[in-house]
Amino acid sequence: MALYQEQQLRVYNSLSGEKEIFKPIHDGKVGMYVCGPTVYSYVHLGNCRTFISFDLIFRYLKHLDYQVRYVRNITDVGHMVDDVDDGEDKIAKRARIEQIEPMEIVQKYTVNFHNILKQFNNLEPSIEPTATGHIIEQIEIIQSIITNGLAYEVNGSVYFDVEKYNQTRNYGILSGRKIEDLLSNTRDLDGQSDKKNPLDFALWKKAEPQHIMRWPSPWGDGFPGWHLECTAMSTKYLGNHFDIHGGGMDLKFPHHECEIAQNEACTGNTPVNYWMHANMLTLNGKKMAKSTGNNILPDELFSGENDILSKGFAPAVARFFILQAHYRSILDFSDDAIIASERGFYRLLEAIKALKELKTSNTSSFDVAAWKQNCYNAMNDDFNSPILIAHLFDAVKTINLIKEGKETITSEDLTTLTQAIHAFVFDVLGLVDAEATASNNDKLEGVVNMLIGMRNEARANKDFAMSDHIRDELAKLGVQLKDGKEGTTFTL
Repeated sequence: MALYQEQQLRVYNSLSGEKEIFKPIHDGKVGMYVCGPTVYSYVHLGNCRTFISFDLIFRYLKHLDYQVRYVRNITDVGHMVDDVDDGEDKIAKRARIEQIEPMEIVQKYTVNFHNILKQFNNLEPSIEPTATGHIIEQIEIIQSIITNGLAYEVNGSVYFDVEKYNQTRNYGILSGRKIEDLLSNTRDLDGQSDKKNPLDFALWKKAEPQHIMRWPSPWGDGFPGWHLECTAMSTKYLGNHFDIHGGGMDLKFPHHECEIAQNEACTGNTPVNYWMHANMLTLNGKKMAKSTGNNILPDELFSGENDILSKGFAPAVARFFILQAHYRSILDFSDDAIIASERGFYRLLEAIKALKELKTSNTSSFDVAAWKQNCYNAMNDDFNSPILIAHLFDAVKTINLIKEGKETITSEDLTTLTQAIHAFVFDVLGLVDAEATASNNDKLEGVVNMLIGMRNEARANKDFAMSDHIRDELAKLGVQLKDGKEGTTFTL
């Protein structure tokens, strides 16, 4: 019997504002789409919290024996500055600032995104589509919406007709916003654009002569609207009606609201059964912002090279800190808070290591079966990781008491406890032994440096075939070599 048949999972649905029993559309299978990054800058810690939260959800669904198709996109075109239709594409703007091609920006920051999530021990999604790889699908959706009378073309751009859509549907169903209130706040913008209505949003934008990222379309050269990309990619890989759509709380309006409208306007279907949103991360009680300096990047957190923290922290410690708060609650990041998390993290790992040394008895004073179900109850309650962690520390306390001879456990219960605690700590929470990982990284660095030395020797002997072979084989393993004036360096 599959584990999901034994456990009743409840999920908080942003659409209804309530926890609901989770029932996938297809028995035993889950389709989940999560809005990925716009790759125009280094991924920040707040973004990482969202992706770690949905990694937890992905891991638990898999643990329950669901077959999960997890789709997380890369936005590599069309995301406007300040999330409005008029202005400059974020990637194009960064390319202009750095004076390189937009796709160089995309490559640079996509690699950074993947490297950071790998350090946080996130599982890779099942599919990671890009917006630029799905232009045809986006054009087809726009044509369907126009055919259904809910979009219009003006001067090479296409806009979604929000007021007309709202005559038969509910624009604001997810965010709870009323169209009348939205209109009253935007009336002063009338006449300042090609839109019929200031609430109308772009499905396709005409590319001005200086705009580098452009594609041909029935309406002329241009590029897709930001909201449209996720509609195209989610429905292509999960169908017009799927189980879970997730993202950060900041995406609820207008991004996810627009996604619902686009999908319903195109297919007539309500696209998603469960909308899920992760809350934000603050720093020392204030919103994270690069402009104010109240910001820290993951690499700065790991290295300790910043003006905010007293030292560096392992990625596993940072992940543990993030999971000590429920994904829907605001989490404040501070030096004191992560130091406390670090102590707890290593106490948990020490207890797990001590399991191997415990002496068994004929009786158990610890009800392992009840404890194990309590762990499931926590995760079944909308993926409540802080309550799960509290139960894990109940086990830590018991393990230490057994070690001291003050509690007893049978051999059978010890096996159950060991298997369960490993499953919840390593498989579900996705934690790793940071000290062991650091030791392995040191060994890996030594091996790579040895190969760099062999490559340098091959180059000195003009054995360029061997030199290239070493470089290429390392690249296949994810180790990138970079030759410079100071010698050869590498990144993992």
